[in-house]
Amino acid sequence: MPQSADTVLDHAPLFRQPEYKEMLANKKKMFECGVPDAQVAEQGEFTKTWEYREKNLAREALVVNPAKACQPLGAVFAAAGFEKTMSFVHGSQGCVAYYRSHLSRHFKEPCSAVSSSMTEDAAVFGGLNNMVDGLANTYSLYGPKMVAVSTTCMAEVIGDDLHSFIQTAKDKGSVPQSFDVPFAHTPAFVGSHVDGYDNMVKGILEHFWKDAAREPGNAINIIPGFDGFCVGNNRELKRLLDLMGVDYTILGDASDQFDTPADGEFRMYDGGTKIEDVKAAINAKATLSLQTWNTRKTLDYAAGKGQETASFHYPMGVRATDELLMKISALAGKPIPEAIRMERGRLVDAMADSQSWLHGKKYAIYGDPDFVQAMARFVMETGGEPIHCLATNGTKQWGEEMRAMLDASPFGRDAKVWAGKDLWHLRSLLFTEPVDMLIGNSYGKYLERDTGTPLLRLTFPVFDRHHHHRFPLWGYQGGLRVLTAILDKVFDKLDDDTILPGETDYSFDLTR
Repeated sequence: MPQSADTVLDHAPLFRQPEYKEMLANKKKMFECGVPDAQVAEQGEFTKTWEYREKNLAREALVVNPAKACQPLGAVFAAAGFEKTMSFVHGSQGCVAYYRSHLSRHFKEPCSAVSSSMTEDAAVFGGLNNMVDGLANTYSLYGPKMVAVSTTCMAEVIGDDLHSFIQTAKDKGSVPQSFDVPFAHTPAFVGSHVDGYDNMVKGILEHFWKDAAREPGNAINIIPGFDGFCVGNNRELKRLLDLMGVDYTILGDASDQFDTPADGEFRMYDGGTKIEDVKAAINAKATLSLQTWNTRKTLDYAAGKGQETASFHYPMGVRATDELLMKISALAGKPIPEAIRMERGRLVDAMADSQSWLHGKKYAIYGDPDFVQAMARFVMETGGEPIHCLATNGTKQWGEEMRAMLDASPFGRDAKVWAGKDLWHLRSLLFTEPVDMLIGNSYGKYLERDTGTPLLRLTFPVFDRHHHHRFPLWGYQGGLRVLTAILDKVFDKLDDDTILPGETDYSFDLTR
């Protein structure tokens, strides 16, 4: 055997050894239907054709690898952005393990969340007892300042009433009557994680604002939205706002929670928007959302409280950052300082320096609606063409807005918008209308393998690369980082294509 105490192989070379090749071949022969390799290859080739594409796009009864997650994941992420808040998911343990592992694998940090551990009896008789016991355990074991309750499919199918259950738990002494337990119904069988985020943030604001009298002030509330790059993005956002001297509150800041230091102290809670600041945020002059499709209900609620509202689509690139900063400047009455103007100029200069390498490049972009919209806009600023723009959780309204944005640029005239489609649809699109680069998350690596399209990981989740989330994509500095990442992928591909000595290395250049 290749493994021994003296020679320990990693799994990648281990399974290439003769013993394992034989084992896998026997497994395939005995247990995997025994379809001949030639027949598998034939069907594989068929999936690359236009004929298969039309059948694939007509598919209605099946979803294959959707580029979205379910509502409670967004609710758990939203809760992590508030001071000493424990996310409490009313449902089964397995569901909560998924949310925690998804966030932990992306951020490489612990993600704390608890479950009411509903099982078969609760599915029949309701989960009230689970709520009563679960809140008591959470309060006594983990010492939170707030518990944010969301739901999974099980609780929603049987119709558990969170408001009633939480009040009953308080009456039974699980937590003090005055303890903050905001909640949101987040059925996993409708919507996606961005809707769960919206419902949870609205639930938290409603908990603190519903009986409060508003005394209008000059501060600005900013809601970042569900963002796997919140560590880098929120810190960049705060840096820009501090340079401008703006009085602001980030409603849901998870940047510290998902980036705790290794200094010998475990932090179950770190950072987050302070509870007192959430209460005071009702007095803000305006509430801005940095991701429109993440916060529709929350912004409507803020507007109903008398605040001005505005929303953006992930402020990445030159024009998107311009629009955000100019809006904040107008609301706050603060000028944009020269230091920020210089950052803008440096990004524009960098784009001009590299324009010849990016002009005419074709892209396929997938992810959440706001990210896809921002990414498509940015690549058009570089002279690129976003050929395929796909959001599984994109709505018809999103598709229409995307179409209008793309039609306004000569670089968007050949673009196609795919709302509600999944990554198996995208596979067909890449085979039949190939592009130069694929931009999305780690799940795109299978498309990269099958189609040969280089993948750039710029949105949640990124499981198979480390620490990308620590660097911003927002603002001019973030735009510079995105520009560099795109260029690195272009140059790496060019080097790979020109690396054979005496055959293709005529363009294996030292200087690009």
